[in-house]
Amino acid sequence: MLGVSLDTLRRWGRQGRIVVERDAANRRVVRASEIARIRGAEKHTASARNRFRGIVTDVKVDGLLAQVEIVADAPVRVVSVITREAAEELGLEVGTPATAIVKATSVMVER
Repeated sequence: MLGVSLDTLRRWGRQGRIVVERDAANRRVVRASEIARIRGAEKHTASARNRFRGIVTDVKVDGLLAQVEIVADAPVRVVSVITREAAEELGLEVGTPATAIVKATSVMVER
């Protein structure tokens, strides 16, 4: 429901980012209200494990496509080709914060 791995959920619990309880069998349990709280704060619409937050450093629009370059907080540079319409809907410009979402062989962009 959160679009994160079990390892991420465990790490969030240790960091206090999410409230994790234990049931009678000592299994981790996260209440639906806690999931709703996290989903409201995160506002992710896509399910993916790898997200690279960064700044848009280049947008090249040609016809129906837009090439978006994001330099991520980690030492990562991601270049993605998305539709022009998607780039316009997201309001992507140089200097705009954005997140590169890597899932399988595709890279999506969200803002």
